[in-house]
Amino acid sequence: MSFDLLVKNAALPDGRTGLDIACADGRIVAVEAGITAEAGKVLDAGGRLVSPPFVDCHFHMDATLSLGLPRMNESGTLLEGIALWGELKPLLTVEAVVERALRYCDLAVSRGLLAIRSHVDVCDDRLTGVEALLEVKRKVAPYLDLQLVAFPQDGLYRSPNAERNLLRALDMGVDVVGGIPHFERTMDDGARSVRALCEIAAERGLRVDLHCDESDDPLSRHIETLAYEARRLGLEGRATGSHLTSMHSMDNYYVSKLLPLIAEAGVHAIANPLINITLQGRHDTYPKRRGQTRVPEMRAMGINVAFGHDCVMDPWYSMGSGDMLEVASMGLHVAQMMSRDDMRYAFDCVTRNPAKILGLEGYGLEVGCNADFVLLQAADTIEAIRLRATRLAVVRRGRVIATSAPAETRLKLDGRPDQVDPADYAPGAAG
Repeated sequence: MSFDLLVKNAALPDGRTGLDIACADGRIVAVEAGITAEAGKVLDAGGRLVSPPFVDCHFHMDATLSLGLPRMNESGTLLEGIALWGELKPLLTVEAVVERALRYCDLAVSRGLLAIRSHVDVCDDRLTGVEALLEVKRKVAPYLDLQLVAFPQDGLYRSPNAERNLLRALDMGVDVVGGIPHFERTMDDGARSVRALCEIAAERGLRVDLHCDESDDPLSRHIETLAYEARRLGLEGRATGSHLTSMHSMDNYYVSKLLPLIAEAGVHAIANPLINITLQGRHDTYPKRRGQTRVPEMRAMGINVAFGHDCVMDPWYSMGSGDMLEVASMGLHVAQMMSRDDMRYAFDCVTRNPAKILGLEGYGLEVGCNADFVLLQAADTIEAIRLRATRLAVVRRGRVIATSAPAETRLKLDGRPDQVDPADYAPGAAG
């Protein structure tokens, strides 16, 4: 027997070490120690971590890399970002959106990020972003799974043609129903939009992912409505509440009621740590609220929680590099998740957990899964987050599609080692 690709001496996220991963015809066909069969290509992991690909379950690819167009967000606030996006939308062209999105996808692949759920604004009657990202989806399909959400950025009812445009986008091939209930004119309109959007998803057999309660308002209640509608319409496992930042400010008694409702309805939750820590608490003096939703509490309730990148160099966020390890690091810091188990969970929040939200088939490192994975310059998941570990190799369907040289620094100090590898500073590495 021979394989297309054989990875030797790998460590896996579940703590197992010294394993070989054999791939043939785009799938993993064996995960065990001491595989000796021939292979077209052999990668020596050298005891380093092999992980399933990173997954970003919340992004805005129609806006990415547009920083400075047509101007900068001087206040750095959510509302100025929305206003700035409104200024940019009439200037968008399909060609420009495609070019920026493809550039970002190249960056994502280099970071081991091989699946992205991107919201695409449908409040532009031209549906420029929809047309562009559907083209991008087709172009990147061989190396990246791109899932699109029809997103009425300016409100399903607040924007005159948003509901009609959302249905048009779904008819064009957009995958998921989106919404932004807290941006409607009234709380009642927001709740009405949640109900309508969930009904559209149920009728079409689609998933629904709503920007939910992205504010510091402790009285915002749209996640409660989403949980109710998901249960009513049989959307368990197909409904997601993104951001949920108002939960950071809610009364503890109310949250003690809310979390079981979310869990019972099988609603997924997405925090976006880089953006939540940046945009929330803007009306506070001191103390300032961090804004990120209640990740540890939702985890304890059995709710599937994931972290998204949300933005990279766009009207809302002028930083970012497509690095989901940076997202995981910010998430665990903001949530004060400092136990070793918590840190390992943060790695799950940018791999396995978002894969469930997207419904990715064949995801993982088990026999029969797609041969998609990343070789990282780290011994385990905690070290991967701590070091923002170099992606030594990125594999898609058993083919190496990106490589990076190991990170190292040469010292010029008398009597000291001439090379410093950050991985050597892991616990016990010095012997």
